[in-house]
Amino acid sequence: MERRTIGAAALGVGAVGLGCMPMSWAYSTSRQRGDESLRAVHRALDLGSTLLDTADMYGPFTNELLLGRVLKERRSDAFVSTKVGLLVGEQHIVANGRPGYVRRACDASLRRLQTDVIDLYQLHRADPEVPVEETWGAMAELVRAGKVRALGLCAMAALGGRRSGTRLHDATIRQLQRVQQVFPVSAVEAELSVWSPEALRSLLPWCEARGIGFLAAMPLGNGFLTGTLTPGEGFEPDDMRARHPRFTAEMMASNQPIVAGLRRVAARHGAEVTPAQVALAWVLAQGRHVVPVPGAKRERWVTQNAGAERVALTEQDLAEVSGLPRAQGSWD
Repeated sequence: MERRTIGAAALGVGAVGLGCMPMSWAYSTSRQRGDESLRAVHRALDLGSTLLDTADMYGPFTNELLLGRVLKERRSDAFVSTKVGLLVGEQHIVANGRPGYVRRACDASLRRLQTDVIDLYQLHRADPEVPVEETWGAMAELVRAGKVRALGLCAMAALGGRRSGTRLHDATIRQLQRVQQVFPVSAVEAELSVWSPEALRSLLPWCEARGIGFLAAMPLGNGFLTGTLTPGEGFEPDDMRARHPRFTAEMMASNQPIVAGLRRVAARHGAEVTPAQVALAWVLAQGRHVVPVPGAKRERWVTQNAGAERVALTEQDLAEVSGLPRAQGSWD
Protein backbone atom coordinates (compact mmCIF):
# COMPACT_ATOMS: atom_id res chain seq x y z
CA MET A 1 0.00 0.00 0.00
CA GLU A 2 1.05 3.59 -0.64
CA ARG A 3 2.64 5.24 2.39
CA ARG A 4 1.71 8.68 3.62
CA THR A 5 3.49 10.95 6.08
CA ILE A 6 1.96 12.42 9.23
CA GLY A 7 3.32 15.66 10.61
CA ALA A 8 6.73 17.24 10.83
CA ALA A 9 8.05 14.12 12.56
CA ALA A 10 7.57 12.32 9.23
CA LEU A 11 5.65 9.39 10.70
CA GLY A 12 4.90 6.94 7.89
CA VAL A 13 1.59 5.06 7.69
CA GLY A 14 -0.43 3.19 5.10
CA ALA A 15 -2.68 5.45 3.05
CA VAL A 16 -5.83 3.85 4.49
CA GLY A 17 -6.03 3.29 8.23
CA LEU A 18 -8.32 1.19 10.42
CA GLY A 19 -10.76 2.68 12.89
CA CYS A 20 -11.12 0.11 15.66
CA MET A 21 -14.00 1.66 17.62
CA PRO A 22 -16.79 -0.48 16.03
CA MET A 23 -15.11 -3.60 17.38
CA SER A 24 -15.97 -2.63 20.96
CA TRP A 25 -18.16 0.45 21.22
CA ALA A 26 -20.84 2.74 19.73
CA TYR A 27 -22.16 0.23 17.18
CA SER A 28 -24.42 -2.81 17.64
CA THR A 29 -22.93 -4.92 20.41
CA SER A 30 -24.75 -8.07 19.26
CA ARG A 31 -22.55 -8.04 16.15
CA GLN A 32 -19.25 -7.60 17.97
CA ARG A 33 -17.07 -10.71 17.96
CA GLY A 34 -13.63 -10.61 19.55
CA ASP A 35 -12.05 -13.31 17.41
CA GLU A 36 -13.54 -11.82 14.26
CA SER A 37 -12.16 -8.41 15.18
CA LEU A 38 -8.71 -9.87 15.83
CA ARG A 39 -8.71 -11.38 12.35
CA ALA A 40 -9.73 -8.01 10.93
CA VAL A 41 -6.80 -6.26 12.60
CA HIS A 42 -4.34 -8.89 11.38
CA ARG A 43 -5.79 -8.56 7.87
CA ALA A 44 -5.35 -4.78 7.96
CA LEU A 45 -1.70 -5.12 8.88
CA ASP A 46 -1.17 -7.75 6.19
CA LEU A 47 -2.57 -5.32 3.60
CA GLY A 48 -0.49 -2.37 4.77
CA SER A 49 -3.24 -0.52 6.66
CA THR A 50 -0.81 0.12 9.48
CA LEU A 51 -2.56 2.95 11.34
CA LEU A 52 -4.73 1.44 14.08
CA ASP A 53 -6.93 4.11 15.65
CA THR A 54 -8.37 3.47 19.12
CA ALA A 55 -9.07 5.27 22.42
CA ASP A 56 -9.15 4.38 26.08
CA MET A 57 -12.86 5.28 26.24
CA TYR A 58 -13.87 2.72 23.58
CA GLY A 59 -15.44 -0.04 25.61
CA PRO A 60 -14.27 1.60 27.82
CA PHE A 61 -10.81 0.05 27.78
CA THR A 62 -11.77 -3.16 25.92
CA ASN A 63 -10.74 -1.82 22.52
CA GLU A 64 -7.19 -1.17 23.67
CA LEU A 65 -7.10 -4.61 25.31
CA LEU A 66 -8.17 -6.22 22.06
CA LEU A 67 -5.48 -4.40 20.07
CA GLY A 68 -2.92 -5.35 22.69
CA ARG A 69 -3.44 -9.00 21.80
CA VAL A 70 -2.37 -8.22 18.23
CA LEU A 71 0.40 -5.79 19.13
CA LYS A 72 2.00 -8.34 21.43
CA GLU A 73 2.81 -10.31 18.28
CA ARG A 74 3.07 -7.60 15.60
CA ARG A 75 4.09 -4.31 17.20
CA SER A 76 6.65 -3.55 14.48
CA ASP A 77 3.94 -3.81 11.78
CA ALA A 78 1.60 -1.27 13.37
CA PHE A 79 1.28 2.47 13.90
CA VAL A 80 -0.70 2.90 17.12
CA SER A 81 -2.94 5.91 17.68
CA THR A 82 -4.90 6.17 20.90
CA LYS A 83 -6.63 8.99 22.74
CA VAL A 84 -7.00 10.52 26.18
CA GLY A 85 -9.31 13.05 27.77
CA LEU A 86 -12.75 11.45 28.05
CA LEU A 87 -14.23 9.34 30.82
CA VAL A 88 -17.30 7.16 30.30
CA GLY A 89 -19.92 6.98 33.06
CA GLU A 90 -23.17 5.06 33.27
CA GLN A 91 -25.16 7.55 31.22
CA HIS A 92 -22.68 10.27 30.35
CA ILE A 93 -19.24 11.17 29.06
CA VAL A 94 -17.09 13.80 30.77
CA ALA A 95 -13.79 15.42 29.86
CA ASN A 96 -10.72 15.18 32.09
CA GLY A 97 -7.64 17.11 31.05
CA ARG A 98 -5.86 17.34 34.39
CA PRO A 99 -2.12 16.69 33.93
CA GLY A 100 -1.97 14.01 36.61
CA TYR A 101 -4.82 12.13 35.00
CA VAL A 102 -3.18 12.36 31.56
CA ARG A 103 0.00 10.77 32.90
CA ARG A 104 -1.89 7.94 34.61
CA ALA A 105 -4.10 7.34 31.58
CA CYS A 106 -1.07 7.04 29.30
CA ASP A 107 0.54 4.43 31.53
CA ALA A 108 -2.73 2.49 31.61
CA SER A 109 -3.05 2.61 27.82
CA LEU A 110 0.51 1.37 27.42
CA ARG A 111 -0.27 -1.61 29.64
CA ARG A 112 -3.48 -2.48 27.81
CA LEU A 113 -1.85 -2.11 24.40
CA GLN A 114 1.12 -4.23 25.51
CA THR A 115 3.63 -1.76 24.13
CA ASP A 116 6.24 0.60 25.52
CA VAL A 117 5.44 3.51 23.19
CA ILE A 118 2.35 5.06 21.57
CA ASP A 119 3.01 6.40 18.09
CA LEU A 120 0.32 9.10 18.16
CA TYR A 121 -1.34 10.23 21.39
CA GLN A 122 -4.42 12.35 20.73
CA LEU A 123 -6.40 14.68 22.95
CA HIS A 124 -9.93 13.38 22.52
CA ARG A 125 -11.63 16.50 23.89
CA ALA A 126 -10.37 19.54 25.76
CA ASP A 127 -11.52 19.83 29.36
CA PRO A 128 -13.41 23.13 29.80
CA GLU A 129 -12.21 23.26 33.42
CA VAL A 130 -8.50 22.97 32.54
CA PRO A 131 -6.53 25.32 30.24
CA VAL A 132 -5.75 23.26 27.15
CA GLU A 133 -2.11 24.37 27.38
CA GLU A 134 -1.79 22.52 30.69
CA THR A 135 -3.23 19.31 29.25
CA TRP A 136 -1.05 19.59 26.16
CA GLY A 137 2.00 20.28 28.28
CA ALA A 138 1.44 17.04 30.19
CA MET A 139 1.15 15.21 26.89
CA ALA A 140 4.38 16.81 25.70
CA GLU A 141 6.12 15.50 28.82
CA LEU A 142 5.13 12.00 27.73
CA VAL A 143 6.96 12.56 24.43
CA ARG A 144 10.07 13.69 26.27
CA ALA A 145 9.78 10.63 28.52
CA GLY A 146 9.78 8.33 25.48
CA LYS A 147 6.29 6.99 26.11
CA VAL A 148 4.76 8.78 23.11
CA ARG A 149 6.21 9.65 19.69
CA ALA A 150 3.87 12.43 18.52
CA LEU A 151 0.76 14.35 19.57
CA GLY A 152 -2.57 14.89 17.86
CA LEU A 153 -5.88 16.59 18.52
CA CYS A 154 -9.40 15.40 17.75
CA ALA A 155 -11.85 17.91 16.34
CA MET A 156 -15.07 15.94 16.62
CA ALA A 157 -18.61 17.12 17.27
CA ALA A 158 -20.78 15.40 19.86
CA LEU A 159 -22.01 12.02 18.68
CA GLY A 160 -25.41 12.29 17.08
CA GLY A 161 -25.51 16.06 17.47
CA ARG A 162 -25.71 18.70 14.81
CA ARG A 163 -22.34 19.31 13.22
CA SER A 164 -21.96 23.04 12.90
CA GLY A 165 -19.30 22.93 10.19
CA THR A 166 -17.52 26.25 10.02
CA ARG A 167 -18.13 27.31 13.65
CA LEU A 168 -16.83 23.99 14.94
CA HIS A 169 -13.65 24.18 12.90
CA ASP A 170 -13.01 27.84 13.66
CA ALA A 171 -12.96 26.98 17.35
CA THR A 172 -10.70 24.00 16.66
CA ILE A 173 -8.22 26.16 14.77
CA ARG A 174 -8.06 28.61 17.66
CA GLN A 175 -7.38 25.68 19.99
CA LEU A 176 -4.70 24.35 17.66
CA GLN A 177 -3.01 27.73 17.57
CA ARG A 178 -2.83 27.69 21.37
CA VAL A 179 -1.37 24.20 21.74
CA GLN A 180 1.11 24.74 18.90
CA GLN A 181 2.81 27.29 21.16
CA VAL A 182 3.45 24.50 23.68
CA PHE A 183 4.43 21.53 21.52
CA PRO A 184 4.01 20.71 17.80
CA VAL A 185 0.77 19.14 16.59
CA SER A 186 1.51 16.20 14.29
CA ALA A 187 -2.06 15.27 13.34
CA VAL A 188 -5.65 16.43 13.56
CA GLU A 189 -8.50 13.93 13.46
CA ALA A 190 -11.85 15.22 12.23
CA GLU A 191 -14.82 14.01 10.26
CA LEU A 192 -14.40 14.19 6.49
CA SER A 193 -16.51 12.37 3.95
CA VAL A 194 -18.59 12.85 0.85
CA TRP A 195 -21.61 13.74 2.97
CA SER A 196 -19.66 15.72 5.60
CA PRO A 197 -17.11 17.80 3.67
CA GLU A 198 -17.03 20.79 6.05
CA ALA A 199 -13.37 20.29 6.94
CA LEU A 200 -12.42 21.25 3.38
CA ARG A 201 -13.39 24.87 4.04
CA SER A 202 -10.78 25.80 6.62
CA LEU A 203 -9.47 23.00 8.83
CA LEU A 204 -7.90 20.87 6.10
CA PRO A 205 -6.13 23.81 4.40
CA TRP A 206 -4.90 25.01 7.80
CA CYS A 207 -3.31 21.62 8.47
CA GLU A 208 -1.82 21.33 4.99
CA ALA A 209 -0.17 24.75 5.22
CA ARG A 210 1.60 23.67 8.42
CA GLY A 211 2.61 20.14 7.47
CA ILE A 212 0.11 18.63 9.90
CA GLY A 213 -1.39 15.26 9.05
CA PHE A 214 -5.15 14.92 8.76
CA LEU A 215 -6.91 11.73 9.89
CA ALA A 216 -10.31 11.60 8.22
CA ALA A 217 -12.74 10.10 10.71
CA MET A 218 -16.03 8.55 9.57
CA PRO A 219 -15.02 8.69 5.88
CA LEU A 220 -17.84 6.26 5.06
CA GLY A 221 -20.50 8.30 6.83
CA ASN A 222 -20.98 5.80 9.68
CA GLY A 223 -21.62 3.12 7.07
CA PHE A 224 -24.19 5.00 5.00
CA LEU A 225 -21.86 5.61 2.05
CA THR A 226 -21.22 1.88 1.67
CA GLY A 227 -24.71 1.46 0.24
CA THR A 228 -25.29 -1.57 2.47
CA LEU A 229 -27.78 0.02 4.88
CA THR A 230 -31.52 -0.23 4.25
CA PRO A 231 -33.72 2.76 5.14
CA GLY A 232 -36.21 1.81 7.83
CA GLU A 233 -34.31 -1.30 8.89
CA GLY A 234 -33.48 0.36 12.19
CA PHE A 235 -30.57 0.04 14.59
CA GLU A 236 -30.06 -1.58 17.96
CA PRO A 237 -30.65 0.80 20.90
CA ASP A 238 -26.94 0.94 21.79
CA ASP A 239 -25.96 1.88 18.22
CA MET A 240 -25.13 5.58 18.02
CA ARG A 241 -26.89 5.76 14.66
CA ALA A 242 -30.21 5.08 16.40
CA ARG A 243 -29.99 8.69 17.68
CA HIS A 244 -28.27 10.30 14.70
CA PRO A 245 -30.35 12.87 12.76
CA ARG A 246 -29.23 11.48 9.38
CA PHE A 247 -30.24 7.91 10.18
CA THR A 248 -33.98 8.21 10.57
CA ALA A 249 -35.82 6.17 7.94
CA GLU A 250 -36.98 9.36 6.23
CA MET A 251 -33.54 10.93 6.06
CA MET A 252 -31.85 7.72 4.91
CA ALA A 253 -34.35 7.54 2.05
CA SER A 254 -33.77 11.22 1.22
CA ASN A 255 -30.01 10.69 1.05
CA GLN A 256 -30.09 7.72 -1.31
CA PRO A 257 -29.11 9.93 -4.31
CA ILE A 258 -25.67 10.30 -2.69
CA VAL A 259 -25.17 6.52 -2.70
CA ALA A 260 -26.57 6.31 -6.22
CA GLY A 261 -23.97 8.82 -7.38
CA LEU A 262 -21.16 6.83 -5.79
CA ARG A 263 -22.46 3.71 -7.54
CA ARG A 264 -22.40 5.48 -10.91
CA VAL A 265 -18.77 6.45 -10.46
CA ALA A 266 -17.86 2.98 -9.19
CA ALA A 267 -19.44 1.34 -12.25
CA ARG A 268 -17.07 3.27 -14.52
CA HIS A 269 -14.11 1.66 -12.74
CA GLY A 270 -15.26 -1.94 -13.00
CA ALA A 271 -17.75 -4.35 -11.51
CA GLU A 272 -15.54 -5.05 -8.50
CA VAL A 273 -15.32 -1.41 -7.39
CA THR A 274 -17.79 -0.46 -4.65
CA PRO A 275 -19.43 2.83 -3.56
CA ALA A 276 -17.41 2.62 -0.35
CA GLN A 277 -14.16 2.47 -2.28
CA VAL A 278 -15.15 5.51 -4.33
CA ALA A 279 -16.02 7.41 -1.13
CA LEU A 280 -12.61 6.56 0.35
CA ALA A 281 -10.77 7.34 -2.89
CA TRP A 282 -12.42 10.78 -2.87
CA VAL A 283 -11.08 11.39 0.65
CA LEU A 284 -7.62 10.19 -0.38
CA ALA A 285 -7.67 12.67 -3.26
CA GLN A 286 -8.10 15.64 -0.91
CA GLY A 287 -4.39 15.78 -0.14
CA ARG A 288 -1.23 13.78 0.42
CA HIS A 289 -1.43 14.55 4.13
CA VAL A 290 -4.90 12.97 4.42
CA VAL A 291 -5.35 9.44 5.78
CA PRO A 292 -8.93 8.11 5.93
CA VAL A 293 -9.62 5.94 8.97
CA PRO A 294 -12.73 3.89 8.17
CA GLY A 295 -14.14 1.85 11.02
CA ALA A 296 -14.50 -1.89 10.46
CA LYS A 297 -14.70 -5.08 12.46
CA ARG A 298 -14.69 -7.76 9.75
CA GLU A 299 -11.98 -8.95 7.39
CA ARG A 300 -14.25 -8.46 4.39
CA TRP A 301 -14.69 -4.75 4.99
CA VAL A 302 -11.05 -4.22 5.93
CA THR A 303 -10.01 -5.78 2.63
CA GLN A 304 -12.49 -3.71 0.67
CA ASN A 305 -11.44 -0.48 2.36
CA ALA A 306 -7.75 -1.12 1.74
CA GLY A 307 -8.56 -1.65 -1.95
CA ALA A 308 -9.76 1.95 -2.25
CA GLU A 309 -6.15 3.05 -2.51
CA ARG A 310 -6.01 1.47 -5.98
CA VAL A 311 -9.09 3.31 -7.28
CA ALA A 312 -7.75 6.20 -9.37
CA LEU A 313 -10.53 8.76 -9.69
CA THR A 314 -10.42 11.07 -12.69
CA GLU A 315 -11.03 14.81 -12.51
CA GLN A 316 -14.51 14.10 -13.86
CA ASP A 317 -15.10 11.56 -11.11
CA LEU A 318 -13.93 13.93 -8.40
CA ALA A 319 -16.11 16.74 -9.71
CA GLU A 320 -19.11 14.44 -9.91
CA VAL A 321 -18.65 13.19 -6.36
CA SER A 322 -18.09 16.68 -5.01
CA GLY A 323 -21.26 17.80 -6.77
CA LEU A 324 -23.53 15.18 -5.21
CA PRO A 325 -26.57 16.46 -3.30
CA ARG A 326 -26.06 17.89 0.16
CA ALA A 327 -26.77 15.38 2.91
CA GLN A 328 -30.05 15.86 4.73
CA GLY A 329 -30.66 15.38 8.46
CA SER A 330 -33.76 15.57 10.60
CA TRP A 331 -32.75 19.13 11.57
CA ASP A 332 -33.00 20.33 7.94
